Amino acid sequence: MLRIVLAVLHLLALGFGMAAIDGRARAMRRLESPPALRDAFIADTWWGVSALLWISTGLMRWLLGTEKPAEFYSNNHVFYAKMGLLVAILALEVWPMMTLIRWRIAKGKGTLPPVEALVPVGRRISTISNVQGFLLIGMVIAAVLMARGFGVR
Repeated sequence: MLRIVLAVLHLLALGFGMAAIDGRARAMRRLESPPALRDAFIADTWWGVSALLWISTGLMRWLLGTEKPAEFYSNNHVFYAKMGLLVAILALEVWPMMTLIRWRIAKGKGTLPPVEALVPVGRRISTISNVQGFLLIGMVIAAVLMARGFGVR
């Protein structure tokens, strides 16, 4: 039963994460619109929650061996490519995460700069989010390949 619960949560987190990262990208592109910043914060929160759930369930599936023995993953070059994509996604997330945390704090204090000043940064965050979305698709492709036996040494 644990195997099924972890698999379902893992896949649901991926789906919600894909929607959230896309929502954040779209909201950041329209910061001139009054509800856009609120929408970006909501999407970013969903992205963070989804990523935590996705990573934690993935670690549990790997380390507990609920799907395949841990050795299957440790001896699979496609798994390492998939983890490389995850590291790239996480590395790309550092700056947007820190920026949005600063914006949330400033908004709470009433010291957030005018929206016009945020637009260029929002566009960069949108671009980064889009790249992360493509990397997530790469992770899905790697997962499908692994499930079909590719990468086993």
